[in-house]
Amino acid sequence: MSEKDMMEQEEIYSKVLRAGRRTYFFDVRSTRAGDYYLTITESKKFTNDDGSFHYKKHKIYLYKEDFASFKENVEEMIDFIINEKGEEVISERHQSDYKKEGDTTTSKNNDDDDTKGTDSFTDINFEDI
Repeated sequence: MSEKDMMEQEEIYSKVLRAGRRTYFFDVRSTRAGDYYLTITESKKFTNDDGSFHYKKHKIYLYKEDFASFKENVEEMIDFIINEKGEEVISERHQSDYKKEGDTTTSKNNDDDDTKGTDSFTDINFEDI
């Protein structure tokens, strides 16, 4: 049996989650003994300077004896994050008006743009010229 046939035989059930440049693969596989385990693969796309691209992959193998504690820890971490910061995404990448704590500048910093926001506008009278 070829390695490809072995891989196809091992894959029992799969789901894909696309999240921007990242893709998550959830695969149920079979051990040699016929038991099941879960692999979670993160695949992230990177573009080279020449326009070609490549993927970096990270994989977690999760076995049944660890399911309960893994699930408990993930749920606890998710609950903590939601309770502390809510469900809204807070980041420069996702919100154009994002400001860091104590930061008085806007997240859009373009040195080529000579226009200023209303926060830096100075009222000038013609009498001042």
